[in-house]
Amino acid sequence: MTHHRLWLVIPAAGIGQRMQAECPKQYLKLNGRFILDITVSRLLESAGFAGCMVALNARDQWWSATESAADSRVHTCAGGQERADSVLAALGGLDGLAGENDWVLVHDAARPCLHKRDLVRLVDTLQDHPVGGLLAAPVADTLKQSDGEKPSGVVSTVDRRGLWRALTPQMFRFGVLRQALESSLAAGHGVTDESSAIEFSGKMPVLVEGRSDNIKITVPSDLALAEFILSQL
Repeated sequence: MTHHRLWLVIPAAGIGQRMQAECPKQYLKLNGRFILDITVSRLLESAGFAGCMVALNARDQWWSATESAADSRVHTCAGGQERADSVLAALGGLDGLAGENDWVLVHDAARPCLHKRDLVRLVDTLQDHPVGGLLAAPVADTLKQSDGEKPSGVVSTVDRRGLWRALTPQMFRFGVLRQALESSLAAGHGVTDESSAIEFSGKMPVLVEGRSDNIKITVPSDLALAEFILSQL
């Protein structure tokens, strides 16, 4: 069994408009700490990463005040307009450090509630896989298809069997992920997460079940929920 190194990539170039805050959501605070710091430290403390690359907005003015900025394991690069651009920039920053078959774990900056056991399960499940996969949670709610109007009407109830919510980290081989992202962007294919790029390349990521409380902070009400979840971990 060959064990390849793990690299952490955090795309953090977004501005988080839905939070209606004066700073990007990753720089809001929970219990006196930046969300980004909580996210980075929880992952680095839970697995043996060789290093971390954080993709920042070119106009970022908050990074220098973070705990992560003083961590020698953490490096930064300029991100792009979209998530895929930022992840690809981070992979470029790791070029020459990461091997083609090393693992890259891409995790949302505003997803601080990852449980250590989920991270360990993801790594253990995928360590010998040729491509990789992602944490995901089976859809539990009843799903409705709308007619697209405002207010919307229900067209149908969607069969939720076999449907999963994509979470992060998403874990893929360095070379496989870089090639998939480059090909997807060149083709104008919409890349909403790393798995979608891998799927577009014709490969099949593995779904690894994770906890549904691995939430992404998106709207103001998520802050209180994330604070409660973190208090229970």
